[in-house]
Amino acid sequence: MKVIQTWDDGIVDDVRLVEILRGHNARATFCLNPGLYGRERSLGWIHENKEVWRLSIGELPHVYEGLEVCSHSMTHPYLTHLPAELLDWEVTASRDMLQEIFRKPVLGFCYPFNTWNEVVKAALRSAGYLWARGGHDNAGLFPPRDPLEFNFSCHFLSPDFWPMFDAAKERNSVFSFWGHSFEMANDAMWQDFEGTLKKISEDQDAEWSFVNDLFV
Repeated sequence: MKVIQTWDDGIVDDVRLVEILRGHNARATFCLNPGLYGRERSLGWIHENKEVWRLSIGELPHVYEGLEVCSHSMTHPYLTHLPAELLDWEVTASRDMLQEIFRKPVLGFCYPFNTWNEVVKAALRSAGYLWARGGHDNAGLFPPRDPLEFNFSCHFLSPDFWPMFDAAKERNSVFSFWGHSFEMANDAMWQDFEGTLKKISEDQDAEWSFVNDLFV
């Protein structure tokens, strides 16, 4: 069974997350908004009384070295609300910018707010993306009906995490989960998640994978 994970928004908490991932040889994909990074770290938003800070643009190559990155658009808008020219910029310029930063192909996309339609999908195809995370049905089933509607198995905090994991293992298929590192609000949550990584890494029937490897 292949196991994949994606993490959104490129925030300072990812530094701690990446250290834990590397400690368990766990592959992961990070979904980034290159149009939102500045020369210094910046306050992004407040989540449940917690400040969420974005990384600086210069930190990105080092923080995510050896991991996979995908585009989360340039500025995280509702893509379905955009005129054609701005939609094209959000999906094309973000891919170009990330490829320049990381010096490797960027083949995947993550829909901001999980909002998309056929126009948005057409823009992604035109820009050269092979897959996109987002969907409204068939969660956890692989391969997806359309690679641009890849609906993951569950959120990393889902109460169905382990039942979905076991179901995918029984099918010898793909188990996929996603999240935001800022959602781990205290040390206990970080420790619980590290326990999850350890359990998966020690499972002889599970193999960490990058998303690109499923489609290339």
